[in-house]
Amino acid sequence: MKALADCHLYTFIDFTYMRDRHPEDVAQQLIEGGSDIIQLRAKNLLPREIRRVAERILPILRRAGIPLVINDYPDIALQTGADYCHLGQEDFFEAGHNQVSELVPLEAVQKMGLSSHSPDQAKRAVEAGAVYLGVGPVFATPTKPDAPPATLDYVRWAARRLALPWFAIGGINLDNLDKVLEAGARRICVVSAILNAPDMVKACQDFKKRLVSAAQFEAINI
Repeated sequence: MKALADCHLYTFIDFTYMRDRHPEDVAQQLIEGGSDIIQLRAKNLLPREIRRVAERILPILRRAGIPLVINDYPDIALQTGADYCHLGQEDFFEAGHNQVSELVPLEAVQKMGLSSHSPDQAKRAVEAGAVYLGVGPVFATPTKPDAPPATLDYVRWAARRLALPWFAIGGINLDNLDKVLEAGARRICVVSAILNAPDMVKACQDFKKRLVSAAQFEAINI
């Protein structure tokens, strides 16, 4: 299984953008395009339906060595054997939790990623035991229409201050990707720019090439 530190392109099977496509087909295309880690996000499905989808796509990801993240439901992540669970601020801190270990058994603590929208939230998420962070939304995004952009300033802060893996997220597309990379991001989450693309495989490949190029340039200039 690909290590979290080696995951740079974080993509989604998001039922907001699925239309009539099967999650298995989307999973396969994301993998073929070079996704390093994939989140299942289904705000409009019941928990039992999410679990069934997870059970269907997990073998596909396992064969490719790609980690699966379950959004919102730590219990489903544990029950299905998914690699990670991801929670937003509203589902973690705003729900009264302070430590990841409050939600999952101690042996599974290393499974939780948390969203963050500011430096203070990032610091608190690290202290709570998150193994990775979402940093954003960098730009305005239809995925989070009520969330004000955290802007590239937050990405710059994260690049200087965060030691654990973090992923810039929110409104990132191929037109603004260079700005995100220039701000210091080397891991990104992409939702609609891939799921709405006419060719998802190519869209993934285009993002992945730019990420690899940025990492190679950085390595040469260290």
